[in-house]
Amino acid sequence: MSAFDSIIKTIRITRADSSSMAGSSGKVIQETNLTVLVNGKPLANIACAGMHLKELGAGFLRSERIITRKQDIADIRLHKNQINFILKNNKFIPEASIKNIASSGARGKSNIGALTPLNFPDSLTVKASLILKMMDELLNGSAIHNRTGGTHCSALALRKKITILREDIGRHNTIDMLGGYALLQNINLRKAILLTTGRISSEIVYKVWNMGIPIIVSHSAPTANAVTLSKKANILLIGYVRKGNMNIYSQERRVII
Repeated sequence: MSAFDSIIKTIRITRADSSSMAGSSGKVIQETNLTVLVNGKPLANIACAGMHLKELGAGFLRSERIITRKQDIADIRLHKNQINFILKNNKFIPEASIKNIASSGARGKSNIGALTPLNFPDSLTVKASLILKMMDELLNGSAIHNRTGGTHCSALALRKKITILREDIGRHNTIDMLGGYALLQNINLRKAILLTTGRISSEIVYKVWNMGIPIIVSHSAPTANAVTLSKKANILLIGYVRKGNMNIYSQERRVII
């Protein structure tokens, strides 16, 4: 039995083409709601697939700049689809800040002004051939998407290898999962590469900037605001990696042939 069988449902569907219709079956991924609490008070309701909930919650708090390191957390209490982060500083969160987050992940304007441009040595470069190779590995490793077509997938590459991969119904969730994983495992991301299947919005760039990652690589394309923000952050942004080609939107000097 696959590790993902509990979140994949088989349902009756109708398949059709231009000349016929017939009953069949199809696989879909479940959608659930995760309630994130801080010191017992609700902070967010996140639509997700129900996997890696500690990572998702921790990464969300990191993205919101409520925590910055594992040591900020005194305890994590997970019960079904509710997760409560007990923080050491008993940080006050006003009730007005409670967020309901759909699987799209959109939440409005982030606190970009709190971040400064990333500073990396000129020696931090990446080969175009490595980018193409890792994107193929990401797409081939998207096990749930390959079965259902209903998820996004993102991964962290360290030392030129993909080391952790996460899938979810929301592309923002996959980024938060990776951020939470790195935070809980005390992993330094200053030389990491983030790969994703999803479209790169300005909020995705903000999340990656907040994590201190210097390189974003996407199978899809960025928005104009994402390109502007990546230049401000000094992040190498590569998109539309397909069929042996890629578009480089910022910091192109860091890509070598």
